[in-house]
Amino acid sequence: MARPFRNSPRDARALLLTAAAAVVFSGLAGVRAEAAASSAFLPHQALYDLSLMKSRSGNAISSARGRILYNFSGSACEGYTSEFRQVSELDSGEGKVTLSDLRSTSWEDGAGKSYRFKIDTRMNDTDSNPVDGVAERTGDKITVKLKQPEAKTFTLDGATVFPTEQIQRIIAAAKEGKSILELTVYDGSDNGEKVYNTMTVIGQPIPGDRTIATPDPSTANDLMKSLTRWPVTVSYYDRDAKPRDGEQTPVYAMSFELFENGVSRALVLDYNDFVISGAMDKFDVKDSKPCK
Repeated sequence: MARPFRNSPRDARALLLTAAAAVVFSGLAGVRAEAAASSAFLPHQALYDLSLMKSRSGNAISSARGRILYNFSGSACEGYTSEFRQVSELDSGEGKVTLSDLRSTSWEDGAGKSYRFKIDTRMNDTDSNPVDGVAERTGDKITVKLKQPEAKTFTLDGATVFPTEQIQRIIAAAKEGKSILELTVYDGSDNGEKVYNTMTVIGQPIPGDRTIATPDPSTANDLMKSLTRWPVTVSYYDRDAKPRDGEQTPVYAMSFELFENGVSRALVLDYNDFVISGAMDKFDVKDSKPCK
C-alpha cells in the first residue's frame, strides 16, 4: 500500500505513504528471498477518498478532503513497483486552505536488497521539493545514495527494511498469530534521510466469509471474497527524536485492514491533531507475469 501526508498542518509538508511494518529480521539474502516468495502480492490499482474523521486541537483542521491513487505491480522475481499520488485539501478555518500534491514512484528488489525512489511534493503554489535516490543492501549495512535534494551518501543499519518488505513481514507475522511487531523502516521520505522506528499491532483474523459492515470494491471482488484479512495499526516514530518524559509520541499512525495478498482497505490516518479516513472507491486487479 502507500504512505500518506505525514505532518500536521503547522508545517504543512507532504510525505510518502506505502504502508505497514514488521519485525526484526535476519539480514541473510536467502532468508529474504524465501520470505518474499511465501506469499504472492496482488498487482492492483486502488483509489481512496479522503475525509476528516475528527479534529483534536484548537489549531487543527475544520475540514479535509482528497484522494489517494495507488498502483502496485511486479513479483518476487522481477521486483515490485509502486506508484502513488495523494492530493489533499486541508482547511484550518478563516480561509486558510493548504493544498498538497504528493507523487512518488519506487522499485524494490524482491529479496529486499535494493530500493529506488523518486518523490515530488508541492504545497499550494510553491515549487516542488524532489527527492531522488537509491538504497543498496550489502552485508550488514545499507548504503543510500541521494541525487536530490542534494547529492549525498550515507549508511543505515542493515536491520532496516524497505516498504514492500514491511507489508510482507506483517502478513507473515499475522499468519503466525503474532500481535506486536517492531521494525526500523526506510522509505526515502522527508529529505531522503529520515528513518522511522515502527510498532505494528495486529488484530484477530477476519475470515473472507464474515459479513462486512461497510463493503467496498475490494470486498466485492471475486478474487478477494475468500481471503483472510487482519486489522492492523502501525505507529511511526522519528528515530532521531528525543522522548519527552520517557515516552515518545508517534509522528503519525495508520490503521487499515490488510488482506493476505497485500491489498489494504478502510484506511485511517492519524496525525495527532486530526484524523482522516480513506474509503476505497475503486479497485482493479492488474495483469501479472508469474515467476518462472
